[in-house]
Amino acid sequence: MLSRCSLSRMIAAIFVALCCITLLPHGAVILASNPGDSVPPTLSLDMPDNEETRDLLQKTLSVSEIDREIIRISADQISLEKKVALLNKQATEKKTAIATQEERAGAIVRSYYTGDRDGLLAAFLSAKSLSKFFMLFDYYELTIGRDHEILEQYEDQFKDLQSTIQSAERSSRELTELKYSLEEQKIRVETLNKEIESGLGASTDPIKMSALLEEFTQYWENIGLHEVKTYFKALSAAMKNLPQFVQNREGVLERRGMTYNLKLKEEDLNEFLHSQNKLFEDFAFHFDEGAVTAAGKSGNLSLQLKGHYTLLAPPESGLMFHVDDIIFNGLKLPDTTRKSLEEEFDLGFYPEKVISFLHATEVESKKGVLHVTLTLKF
Repeated sequence: MLSRCSLSRMIAAIFVALCCITLLPHGAVILASNPGDSVPPTLSLDMPDNEETRDLLQKTLSVSEIDREIIRISADQISLEKKVALLNKQATEKKTAIATQEERAGAIVRSYYTGDRDGLLAAFLSAKSLSKFFMLFDYYELTIGRDHEILEQYEDQFKDLQSTIQSAERSSRELTELKYSLEEQKIRVETLNKEIESGLGASTDPIKMSALLEEFTQYWENIGLHEVKTYFKALSAAMKNLPQFVQNREGVLERRGMTYNLKLKEEDLNEFLHSQNKLFEDFAFHFDEGAVTAAGKSGNLSLQLKGHYTLLAPPESGLMFHVDDIIFNGLKLPDTTRKSLEEEFDLGFYPEKVISFLHATEVESKKGVLHVTLTLKF
C-alpha cells in the first residue's frame, strides 16, 4: 500500500502534468523520446499559419542563431587576443636579439663603403712571394667569408622579425574586425529582442505565445540545427563522389577541340544523390537561370536551399557552392548560420578529379542543366 506521503506526491505530479498539458499552446513543439534512445526524439511541429506568430518565430530563430555566433566570435576574440600578445612579445624579443647582430652587420657594410677592406685587398694583390700570396689569400677569404656569414645571419633574422611583425599586425586587424562584428551582432540581437517583446505585448495571449517561442527555441537548438547539419554533412560527403559518377556517366562530358563541356542534368544529379544516401529520397536539386535550388522533406522537417556556383581563384581549381538562402520549416535562417554552414561543409564540385589535366574556366546554371567549361592545364 502507498503511504500518505507517497500518495500526496503522486497526486501533485498528476496535477502538474495536467497543468502542463492544458497550458501547452497550439503549434508548440512536442518532444517524445525514450531515455535510452541514441537517436533524436520523434518530433511534431505544426507551424502556425498566423503571420504575426510566424514573424515572432522567425525573429526568435534569428536571435538563437546570432547568439550562437556571438559565442563563437567571443571565443575567437579571446584566442586572437592571446595570439596578438604572443606575437608582439616574440617581436620584442627578436628585436632585442637582433640588435647586436644589426650593429655588427652595419659596421661591415660601412667598412666596405669607407674603404676599410681596400687595404686588405691591396696587401693581397701586392704579395711578393707565392707563400705570402696564399697566406694573404686565406686571410682575405676568411675575413670576407665571415663578413658574408654575419650579413646572411642578420638578413635571416631580419626577415624572421618582419614576418613576426606582419603576423602580429594581421592578427590585430582581424581582432579589430572581430570586435566590430561582435558589437554588430549584439546590436542585432538587442533590436530583435525588442521587436519580440513588442510582439508579445501585442499578442492576445502573451503567456502562451512566450511558451511557444521558448519551445520552438529548444526544438531548434536541440534538434533542428542537428537535422540541418545532418543534411549538409550528407551532401558534402556525396559531392566528393560526384566526379567519379560524372566520369562514368555517358553523355555528361563532351570534348570540343581543346576544351571539354560538362553538362550535368538535374535528373542525373538527383539520381546520383539518391544512390548515395537514403536521406535524399525526398530531396531534389533544381538548376535554374543563375541559381541552384534544393528542397526536401522528412516527416515534420522541411529544408530548402538556394545558392550558386563560382569558380575558385587560381591556383585552386573547382567550383565553390555559395549558400544564399536556407529555409527551415518555412523560416529563413539568418546570414550567420548560412556562412557558418558554408564554412563547415564543402558542397563544392571539383571537375579536375574527373580528368586531372583539366581545370574549370566557366560555370553557368540554366534551366535543368549545370554547364561547366573545362580547358587543358598548361
